[in-house]
Amino acid sequence: MTRIAVVGGHGAVARLLHPLLVAAGHTPVALVRREEQADAVAALGAEARMLDIEAADAATFAAAFEGCEAVVFAAGGGPDGNTERKRTVDLEGSTKSIEGARLAGIRRFVQVSAMGVDEPVGDDTSPVWQAYVEAKRDADAALRASDLDWTVVRPGGLTDDEPTGLVEVGATVSRGSIPRADVAAVVAACIDDPSTVGAQFELVSGDVPVGEAIAAAPHPA
Repeated sequence: MTRIAVVGGHGAVARLLHPLLVAAGHTPVALVRREEQADAVAALGAEARMLDIEAADAATFAAAFEGCEAVVFAAGGGPDGNTERKRTVDLEGSTKSIEGARLAGIRRFVQVSAMGVDEPVGDDTSPVWQAYVEAKRDADAALRASDLDWTVVRPGGLTDDEPTGLVEVGATVSRGSIPRADVAAVVAACIDDPSTVGAQFELVSGDVPVGEAIAAAPHPA
């Protein structure tokens, strides 16, 4: 049984991920900010631990990861219009998770990012969206530059539709959407597939079963 730390453990993707990790024989360790969130994730089979992503330093992240063998970064500042939180959550939350994993001696790290964040933003882009894109871009770059066994998952537009179990994966794919439940399934599959170490890929709904698609996930040259 492997403990998997999930940063942003009460987020929409994370709440769908926890039961999948349990079904695969793992113990999800959900890092949450509030006590009521702890009760919610415990009901999904996760072990809840308290962590304020914005206030904590890397050493505190490392302490929260104690006993875990892998980290999933699934946190996000959300569509709240708050430009600053894109930096403190989406970027600094990731970089502190990376350093926390290193301090805790954890090698495996899977990051949920977003499609197209390496592309330049247009002049008419809102400041909030620009901050979000830059935060995700820089967080991915920081993870790739680390010596961790990383995987970067970059989904398209997220929906609350029922999962299909069918996806399209590629270094780049055409713009599209994907149910959060299918993103969670891909993350769970990556955790248990060492061939995805060093892989970064975009992800939308498609016609290939998750396991088959992940096995063919592209790696950097």
